[in-house]
Amino acid sequence: MNKTVVVSKNAPMALGTYSQGICVGKFIFTSGQIGVDPKTGELCQTDFLTESRQVLNNVKAILEAGGSSMDLIVKLTVFLTDLTNFSDLNIIFLDFFKKNPPARSTVEVSALPLGAKLEIEAIGVVK
Repeated sequence: MNKTVVVSKNAPMALGTYSQGICVGKFIFTSGQIGVDPKTGELCQTDFLTESRQVLNNVKAILEAGGSSMDLIVKLTVFLTDLTNFSDLNIIFLDFFKKNPPARSTVEVSALPLGAKLEIEAIGVVK
């Protein structure tokens, strides 16, 4: 089975030695995304909701570059530096996943790159 690297100019470039996404067969796997604005290269730290939207927009850009979409996500893994933001995260998810939300795991971690409050990785189906 072939592995294809996915690159999107609408998502931030990798901060290290990894690909934004990888397609294998009918699946796309995104690397963890934080709330970096791809236009400025800066982390959106206005508030948790704004940062969360940017994270999900970054995930969306990679999925679309790989031939998938937010509606075709089957699994998300969410890393939060503070689990008290869990209910706010659910509010944002209602905007992005109006029906049939994907499976999801959410865990609290001690720190994330650039001081981000959250990081999300996704597995999606390629159209």
